[in-house]
Amino acid sequence: MLTRLKVSGFKNLVDVDVYFGPFTCIAGVNGVGKSNLFDAIKFLSALSDRSLTEAALSVRDEGGRTGDVKSLFHRVGDKYDTEMSFEVEMIVPGEGLDDLGQKAEASITFLRYSVALSYRQDDSLRSSGALELTREELVQINLGDAKAHLPFPHKNTWRKSAVQGRRISPLISTVGEDANRVINLHQDGISGRPLKRLAVNLPRTVLSASNAAESPTALLAKREMQSWRLLQLEPSSLRRPDEFKAPTKLGADGAHLAATLYHLAHSNHDPSGNGSRASVDQVFSQVANRLAELIDDVYGVQIDRDDRRELLTLQVTDRDTTTHPARSLSDGTLRFLALAVLELDPESRGLLCLEEPENGIHPNRIPAMLKLLQDIATNVEEPLGPDNLLRQVIINTHSPAVVSQVPDDSLLVAESKEILHGPHLFKSVRFSCLPGTWREKLPPISIVPRGKLLAYLNPVNVNDDEDDGVKPTTDQPPLQPHRKKTRRVMDRPDLQPLLPVFEEAL
Repeated sequence: MLTRLKVSGFKNLVDVDVYFGPFTCIAGVNGVGKSNLFDAIKFLSALSDRSLTEAALSVRDEGGRTGDVKSLFHRVGDKYDTEMSFEVEMIVPGEGLDDLGQKAEASITFLRYSVALSYRQDDSLRSSGALELTREELVQINLGDAKAHLPFPHKNTWRKSAVQGRRISPLISTVGEDANRVINLHQDGISGRPLKRLAVNLPRTVLSASNAAESPTALLAKREMQSWRLLQLEPSSLRRPDEFKAPTKLGADGAHLAATLYHLAHSNHDPSGNGSRASVDQVFSQVANRLAELIDDVYGVQIDRDDRRELLTLQVTDRDTTTHPARSLSDGTLRFLALAVLELDPESRGLLCLEEPENGIHPNRIPAMLKLLQDIATNVEEPLGPDNLLRQVIINTHSPAVVSQVPDDSLLVAESKEILHGPHLFKSVRFSCLPGTWREKLPPISIVPRGKLLAYLNPVNVNDDEDDGVKPTTDQPPLQPHRKKTRRVMDRPDLQPLLPVFEEAL
């Protein structure tokens, strides 16, 4: 669970410091930097799993492409920052397995990880440059200090179940400068000299190479960061049937939805993996009941097993007993189904990032989507357990229908603001909260101006009588004189009394 993220020098994120709760909604206009925050999270996750270069190339640049490492650094005009830095505070799982299947148990589960990278020019024709690791640290946050680092409202029983263990020395540290810089991996439970890695030319982070034998706590921090997922659910992937041998974990694009649901139903509470008829029906009923919150006409959800072609196909049955295969379901229905399956999957843990979850959803059904997303996240009123997994959801949106429905203490508004950084004045993104919420007392958070908020709650200017707000001059003919101005829906006299009217914000 990601509880705090500090970023500087990455795209348009400069001196950004954001606290997260179990569920967070980030609202903002297009191009302000909402997606850049997701890219920073994605980049950190990739750093825990891949080489520095591979991690950089996995993140899109400003043009939506990959291939230029330098494009990840903050830029003013044609001048790029020379370093980008990240710091995260996170709660990690208490146990897990390394890549060789060896069991690891964390000595402490609340950690702070920081990493800094610089750009190194590469004059070869085959490369646009490389990244150099200049700092990497992993330190503990003990239970006595945990409450101050978890400012969102929660029960003590949840915190004590999530934050366990104690430690007095760092797990990863950096010493020295320039060519003599060394990154130390301190082994769990072993006093003595740390394992030293010369930072120059390190192809990947030390965290990404950790294992259960050397540092199980560092390994579990790695596993936590690897679990941070950016979901971009594609209807074409969600509609596709699965072969019998398909993976049983939902892909980032929604692939393998049928195989994942089939696996959940037939392995639920049954060590044999076959699943009893009762447990199979229970899983399908849970998904159907959740889908019925979005669509009234739902009787059942099932997986058609075609033994001849060895295919699994998702199907939904309506109350007229008509069966609809996944290929005929709407985009919004498929996205909702994918999230309903994720909610039931005990293997789906960690952080889930989702862009514009309202896509394909009727405005009246958006509350059902938001309720599902909040139910996926951990319930901080109860201790962690099999029915309350350590999961977290962050969404971004520019939809007024979403902003008006999310809990007020879950909302952050992304704004473009001018800041002075060294000798330069430039625009960077800032994430502001509502007054009276738990983030208000956290420096350096800013408060959302009332006018910005009203733009979401009353997005249409009902007093706008001009097409574009600019009156043509007498000697300038209209651009389209043949087009007669038509009455808009909002101009209907019978609807005018129903439209919200707000006084102009000060």
